[in-house]
Amino acid sequence: MAKKGNRQHIILKSTESGHSYHTRKNKKNTTEKVEIMKYDPMLRKHVVYKEKK
Repeated sequence: MAKKGNRQHIILKSTESGHSYHTRKNKKNTTEKVEIMKYDPMLRKHVVYKEKK
């Protein structure tokens, strides 16, 4: 059986629409919430995505 590790599942939610991405992050190295520019297919442009959880 594998170890659990430091990775946790997070949801990145668009600040301008309802679209979201699912990803993982290392909670030991990145303790603050993630904010990243990603492509929003609903708006067809790049927008800021913030960690929901």
